[in-house]
Amino acid sequence: MATARQILGTFGEEKVVKFCTCPRCKRSETLVRLPPNFKCADVICDFCGYLAQVKAAIVRDLGSVPKAVLGAAWGPQKERMDASVFFPLFLVLVDSNKKYSIFYLSADLQMPTMFRPRAPLSADARRAGWQGFIYDFTQVRSSFVRLR
Repeated sequence: MATARQILGTFGEEKVVKFCTCPRCKRSETLVRLPPNFKCADVICDFCGYLAQVKAAIVRDLGSVPKAVLGAAWGPQKERMDASVFFPLFLVLVDSNKKYSIFYLSADLQMPTMFRPRAPLSADARRAGWQGFIYDFTQVRSSFVRLR
């Protein structure tokens, strides 16, 4: 059974593939969802191979990028950052009425300081030791482009 966060994530990915064109090849209807748990990317263009991350967040204001959003696993993200690999980000903001907006941040505008590791889960947790991260958008909020 999917959690509320997983349902929100799926909602965001579905909106991106339905309404966004590929930022690289500019084709519409070529973005497709990757399988769950694919590391650091959620969508791929089935024409040019463009990869991107999708994050969804519940907000009050659909017109303003939040200061921070929960990321995923810190380990794979840190490895990619150490290799200077960043994936573009689609940010889907959803309000309490299921209205939404979509923002985009290209990979070349991202910086390592916007990825903040979280504390590892406690030994009592179901996934003990797992460590996530937070996207800190305070330095890049003005770099996002609103797509929808």
